[in-house]
Amino acid sequence: MKILVLNCGSSSLKVGVFEMAEKATEIFKATYEKFEAGSCSYKITKDGAAETGEAPLGDIAAALAALPQILDGHGINKLEAVGHRIVHGGERFRTTAVLDDATIAAIEALTPLAPLHNPANLLAARIAKEVWPNLPQVAVFDTAFHATNPPRATTYAVPKAWRDAGLRRFGFHGTSHKYVAMRAAEEIGEPLRDLQIVSVHLGNGASVCAVNRGESIDTSMGMTPLEGLVMGTRSGDVDPGLFGFLSRQLGLSIAEVEEALYSQSGLKGLTGSSDMRDVEDRAGKGDTEAQLAIELFAYRARKYIGAYAAAMGGLDAVVFTGGIGENSPSMRRRICDGLEFMGLRLDHDRNQFVELAKHAAPQIQAYGARVRVIVTETAEQLMIARETAGALAPKATVPEPIPVAVSARHVHLSRAAVEALFGAGYQLTPAVPLRQPGQWAASERITLEGPKGRLERVAILGPERPRTQIEISRTDGFTLGIDAPVRDSGKLDGTPTVRLIGPVGSLNTDGLIVAARHIHTNPDDAGRLGLADGTLVDVHIGDEERGLVFGKTLIRVGADAVTEMHIDTDEANAADIRVSGEGSLVPDLRAVAVANRD
Repeated sequence: MKILVLNCGSSSLKVGVFEMAEKATEIFKATYEKFEAGSCSYKITKDGAAETGEAPLGDIAAALAALPQILDGHGINKLEAVGHRIVHGGERFRTTAVLDDATIAAIEALTPLAPLHNPANLLAARIAKEVWPNLPQVAVFDTAFHATNPPRATTYAVPKAWRDAGLRRFGFHGTSHKYVAMRAAEEIGEPLRDLQIVSVHLGNGASVCAVNRGESIDTSMGMTPLEGLVMGTRSGDVDPGLFGFLSRQLGLSIAEVEEALYSQSGLKGLTGSSDMRDVEDRAGKGDTEAQLAIELFAYRARKYIGAYAAAMGGLDAVVFTGGIGENSPSMRRRICDGLEFMGLRLDHDRNQFVELAKHAAPQIQAYGARVRVIVTETAEQLMIARETAGALAPKATVPEPIPVAVSARHVHLSRAAVEALFGAGYQLTPAVPLRQPGQWAASERITLEGPKGRLERVAILGPERPRTQIEISRTDGFTLGIDAPVRDSGKLDGTPTVRLIGPVGSLNTDGLIVAARHIHTNPDDAGRLGLADGTLVDVHIGDEERGLVFGKTLIRVGADAVTEMHIDTDEANAADIRVSGEGSLVPDLRAVAVANRD
């Protein structure tokens, strides 16, 4: 499959063509910018050779209209689809979408949320539909990767009427953050689902993302691309009270303040220049405004890294990308210095000499440092091509039903925990066999106690495990007064402590989790369904009209396992399941490897 990718900005056009085989290969790349006086500058790369020059194209629309002829002149033909970068997808577009007139109209309605970006993105979509009317066009949204952010990260503490009107945090640069997190996991050699990564995208636009075990859980940009870090021309975090202050003091309108925050702030507002290279040069010559701008830029980024490490409860890697993140050793050092208390230390020689050719992702941390520091080029065009191919893949529900069981709160106890709660040498009493072979519910019960309350008569499941694990629902966590993380079974490092109370004694232990939904299956069933251990699937539960899709469900293959999906009581309530039910796999997301690929 040959896919054309269009990344259209307000003043530039980036073009890529990808051959989608087992591995996606970029066979053509072009950039058009500096449109003025009826011409523009361009750079075209094909077969490793670069061509630069001026073209008689007065604006982006003209460049788009000329693309078929340009591509044909470089031997690029037989395109099968067009993928578009769309910055803001709002609440509605949580994944890729095939572009038709209704979808374009819905995206256009989101323009107030991204006034500098969505109009340019839609320009490319409209012209491409005219130029290639027979090709499917797919929108890939910057906001989609952040759809997994929990409400506590997306909700503003403002009046309900405002929130009902759509005021919330969305986040951006999602395609970039998704790619660099995957690339970092590949470099580290561990599954992305086992890693806690902070992705730091530093360019004219800049943002930080907390990628916790494969999912974005928070990001620095908010409802619009204004929030968060200091950027080239954008302010980043400011007190919203400035609108009233500037209205009273300077007589500025809302529109005037908003325009200044977008285009006259950030590095430009501090120094008069939006180019970090220029700012660094001036700082080295003693310019105090440039020096302050650099310190503020680095401080804001460092603060977010520390905050997101705390939000995830740990940190395995920090990944730098974007024009500044990739090319400024001094900025990387300024950001990382002072984070030694988290186990993050740079090797200054490795940081100084970074080679990024051929999608390299060099590690630049000091030898022996606990937290890895990685630099890599972002590959948004590649990700858009992959997402486009995925969106156009056949989508049909697998007819074979998957049994769904509701897993109520329970504990798995270690030998030490059994003896602490029930006495030395005590053996649990198997009472009810479970569907999974060799597993059973014990006749004994215990109590869980947290700072706010208790959960009585909590079931114990056997046999004993090497490490105690306590599984509750999110609602149970509010009863206890403890924020339990969503984790795969057995992934217990950094989990909170809860008190277990038995008839003989009590025990304070970590291991409290909200179990991530999963499907147990055996090799025979997995082979028939096209599944593999450690992959993620989507599962549709319920009827077509009122059903729900539970995304990112982990496949766990065991030799004697019975095929069955496990969800907790909160998820069961959402799906209107009381004890058990049935679901079906959504095949276009089957076998999504959580280690290294999307």
